[in-house]
Amino acid sequence: MTSTISTHSGTPPLGGRLRRVLHRVDEIRLHVSRPALVWLFWIVILAAATLAMFSVQGRIEQAHVVLIYLLIVLGASASAGRALGFALAFVAFFLIDYLFQQPYYDFFNDKPLDFFVLVAFLTTAIVATQLLARAQEQAREARARAIEVTSLSQLASETLNVGRAEDALVKMVDVIQSTLGVASCTIWPWMPDRGFGESITRDGIDVRRRDPDTLVHRAAERGEPLSLAVNGALGAEAAAPGTRELFLPLGVKTGVVGVLVLSDDKPIVFNPPKQRFLAALTYYAALGIERAQLVREAEHAAALREADKMKDNLLASVSHDLRTPLTTIKALAQTAALRGDTAAAAIEEQADRLTRFVGDLLDLSRMKGDAFRAALDINTAEDLIGAAQRQAQGLLSEGRTIRTVVDLESPALVGRFDFTHALRIVGNLLENALRYTKPGGSVELGVRRDGDWLVFTVADRGPGIPATETDRIFEAFNRHADATPDVGRAGLGLSIARRLAEIQQGSLVYEPRPGGGSVFVLRLPAVDLEGA
Repeated sequence: MTSTISTHSGTPPLGGRLRRVLHRVDEIRLHVSRPALVWLFWIVILAAATLAMFSVQGRIEQAHVVLIYLLIVLGASASAGRALGFALAFVAFFLIDYLFQQPYYDFFNDKPLDFFVLVAFLTTAIVATQLLARAQEQAREARARAIEVTSLSQLASETLNVGRAEDALVKMVDVIQSTLGVASCTIWPWMPDRGFGESITRDGIDVRRRDPDTLVHRAAERGEPLSLAVNGALGAEAAAPGTRELFLPLGVKTGVVGVLVLSDDKPIVFNPPKQRFLAALTYYAALGIERAQLVREAEHAAALREADKMKDNLLASVSHDLRTPLTTIKALAQTAALRGDTAAAAIEEQADRLTRFVGDLLDLSRMKGDAFRAALDINTAEDLIGAAQRQAQGLLSEGRTIRTVVDLESPALVGRFDFTHALRIVGNLLENALRYTKPGGSVELGVRRDGDWLVFTVADRGPGIPATETDRIFEAFNRHADATPDVGRAGLGLSIARRLAEIQQGSLVYEPRPGGGSVFVLRLPAVDLEGA
């Protein structure tokens, strides 16, 4: 079965004729865009129709006259709005009464029945004009929303499609400038601690660090929009009358990240819907800047990680290569000592010092490379404290002492840890504490049970650690700001101690000691003997 589409060569259907008429009216409206000309055009139409109908006065039906005037009123309303429609409706009202209702050439005289026709015409014309105007307003709003949605979707598409975040900002500037129809649009990315860097326009990114306008600075620092009028007046609103330049801060949750500058030779006028659209555009621009900053931070962090990795590899290589010559130097020093060389002891001492330093570097490299293991076993806290005290005896000079505080009321102080690693931690903490303890002072070494943890504390009455440095004292090669350069320490002890604690599933933290001084708290897993 086939279907056939037939065509008719005669008079086109009514729908087609109406579409052509409306199309012609729309063309006329496009060509006659100036309001005064539109008014003149429809007045001429009204006059021509009146003359035409007047020529057949008496032979034309009143209903035809009313219908023709009504069409003219609707056409005028569609072209120029409700004001022209209302004006033509009232003019037609009087023309119908004066020229086309008997007795002719007389207003409202002996026409009681025809008066209702006039009232019906006027009412119909006014209501139709009002409805048409409202429909046009809604259509305009719908078109504006469609343009906004299209622009935003284009903005999102441009943002996602470009590879580099900076290129996405250039696309954003292009879309914003084109959509808003302004002569110039510039984005100034801004960071509170670094200020302004490059400027971004639709032509690209200007990487030259040049200082922007003072109003750009003010908008960024205050986080409030600024406007500069044609007459030079400064405003604090985004839609001030006569605005020639707009400075809009671009904010995200973390704060202001830049400023959007719009400028034009003529006043920039944004109605409320366009202001809402502008707010959406600026939010997109702020997200674009934030994305660019996050990408830069990620690249910077990756570069730092790579540099840190290269540093660790270099340290491991250098440390490994230094061990052999240091062993040779120590052997030669011992040989020289047997021959009676008085400088041999000093050489051997410095060789031992360098060997310990190299050993710390190697251990730190292994820990960072996750190649350092712990032999976890059940040990008592008393044995660890006793061993640490004996190890520190050689450091007790000028009346310094170590006072032990063991909580005897706690359950058995037994834990699961690597004894050698734990002794190295406590020994390192005692050495540090004694170094900063005044002659005649004491260091307090304590241990107690706290839930599932054995808590070892090493407390001294030294100068303590400034609050600004407490987060960095466990970093490798970090030294106290007041430390003397010749103390023979490289700043590796605390970093290694914390990593050793973490290898044993424990922790090491610093706390300021009430009354002055420092407290280092080491936590290692405790064990209940009944369940071990």
